[in-house]
This record gives sequence, C-alpha cells and structure tokens, in this order.
Amino acid sequence: MRDAAFALTIGAFTFVVTVIWGGPFVEVLRRLGAGKKVRAEIADVHSEKVGTPTMGGLLILIPVLLVTLGLNIANLVVPSLSGRSILVPLAVLIYFGGLGALDDWEGIRGLRALGEGLSARVKFTLQVVGALGTALVLYFALDVHSVAIPGIPFRFDLKLLYLPIAVVVIVGFSNAVNLTDGLDGLAGIITASAFAAYGMIAFLQGQVYLLQFCFTIVGACFAFLWYNALPAQLFMGDTGSLALGAALGTVALMTGQWLVLPIVAIIPVAEALSVIIQVASSQLSRRYLGRDIRPFLRTPIHHHFEKLGWSETQIVQRFWLIGILAGLFGVALVLL
Repeated sequence: MRDAAFALTIGAFTFVVTVIWGGPFVEVLRRLGAGKKVRAEIADVHSEKVGTPTMGGLLILIPVLLVTLGLNIANLVVPSLSGRSILVPLAVLIYFGGLGALDDWEGIRGLRALGEGLSARVKFTLQVVGALGTALVLYFALDVHSVAIPGIPFRFDLKLLYLPIAVVVIVGFSNAVNLTDGLDGLAGIITASAFAAYGMIAFLQGQVYLLQFCFTIVGACFAFLWYNALPAQLFMGDTGSLALGAALGTVALMTGQWLVLPIVAIIPVAEALSVIIQVASSQLSRRYLGRDIRPFLRTPIHHHFEKLGWSETQIVQRFWLIGILAGLFGVALVLL
C-alpha cells in the first residue's frame, strides 16, 4: 500500500505545484498572443472563446516531464523509487505534445484556414511515425506484445501482429482525445478519469512505476482544469490532447489490458465514432441517394448535444459521470 500512497502523494504534489505556476503561465501565453481561433462551423456557439490562450497542454506536459525525470534521477540515489520503463510513455507524451504544439502554433499564425494548423496528412504521418517507433520499443526493448482478455487467467502472445495493433491504439486514441477537446473542462476531466482507472489497473498488476506515472498525469490534469473550468482561462489545444491520448494508449498497451480501453475511454471513443459515422453517412448518402443525410446535428458529438439545447456545463458534467462509471466498469472487468 505504500506504493499506492506514494503515487497519490506524487499526484497531489504535481497538482499543487502546477496550480501555483499556472497563473503566470497563462499570462505568458496572453503576452505571446497565443489566442484561440474558432473554426467557422462552430463560431455560432463559441465566438466568445476567440482570443483565449491555447497551447495550455504545456501546463500538463512540463510538470509531468519534470516530476518523472526527477523521480528517475532520484532512483540513482534511492533504488526502486522509479523505473526507466516509464521513460517510454513519457517520451510518447513529449513527442505527441511537440507535434501538437507545432500544430497549435501554425493555427495561431493563421497561415492556413481559420483555426487550422498542420495539414491532416502531415499530422497523421507524424503520428504514425511516433506510434510505430513506440510499438517497436514496447516489442523489442520491453518485451510487451500480448493481450489480456477479461475473465481469462492468461495472456495471448500476438507476436508481430502486436505492432500494427499498437500503432492503431496509439494513433486512434491520440485523435479521439483530440476530438474530445471542444468544451471547457471536457478533455481534461475525461482523460484524468481514464488515467486514474489505468493507475488502478497498474497497481493491481504491481506495476508501481506505471502507477506513479498515471497519477502524476492525473494531478497535472486536475491543475489544468483549475484554469480550464468554464469559463476557461486557457485551452488544452493539440499540445495536450494529442499527447494525452497517445500516452493513454501507450499505458494501456503496457498493462496488456488495452481491450478495455474503449470502455474506460468511452467518451473519446464516442466522439471519434460520431465523426466517422457523420462523414461516412454524408458521403454515402450523396453518392447513392443524391442527398446529404447526416445522423447528427453537428460533430463531434458534444456539439450535437449543444445544438439540442444542453448547456456546456451539462454536457461536461454528464459526460464526466459516464466516463467515471465506464472507468470503474473497466477496472471491474480486469478483476474478473
């Protein structure tokens, strides 16, 4: 239990430190002119958000980086305090965070369409490159290439099939969390809940270092929410959403319990599926029926509920309740 207590303490420490320097950080972003540009298709409901500082994901990434590296340095003095294996999800967090920061900065500069950064092709290619590199490290360096199925007491070795699956998991959830980041507080609270669930799963497996990493992120996400709660003082941006989604996928892969990830992260999955269904329905109906049929009023799905008349607070709180219950259910499945 001491391991769990230490991980929770690290999470609380990360929260306090991040909240303290968050105010000056927001002011720095304002002075740099890192203001959000709202896409034309949602300008009718989010025009008041124009100019709010983005790239707020740095408020999460920097503390997690410093705390995790600090624990690994301290491990040289106090063995078993932290482990080098945690440098893998940390590297994923930083790589995808850097990609997101570049995308955010391009969007701020406004060289392309309003509110858009890197082209989708460039961003996706760089995501796949990062995910493939991570999959290779997991497979060959950490010897992680199996899957656990709830209710079955042993794991299945996927061998080389693990590599493309790992790429899909990392890239898929990176983009899913990115799509979730559309309302004040939504992406932060959903990802914090998912990391808390996987922290519990890591604890059940005795993966102490992964437990520490998960709750370090939880603490940083909670601190980010201090400034991102409605009305937000800053936005996560792709800097945070791409990084958190990719890191969550990596953590799930490291536990072997990635089959329950779509349940634990049910809200990001629903957000991504709504976009896929909307686009597919629109294209197929125009091709075969000659008219545009869209099942949702607007996607991602949180915008659909906005059009139905739900307030931003209602959507965030109700989605969070679903996310918490889904996380608990995911942990329960692991216990079978």
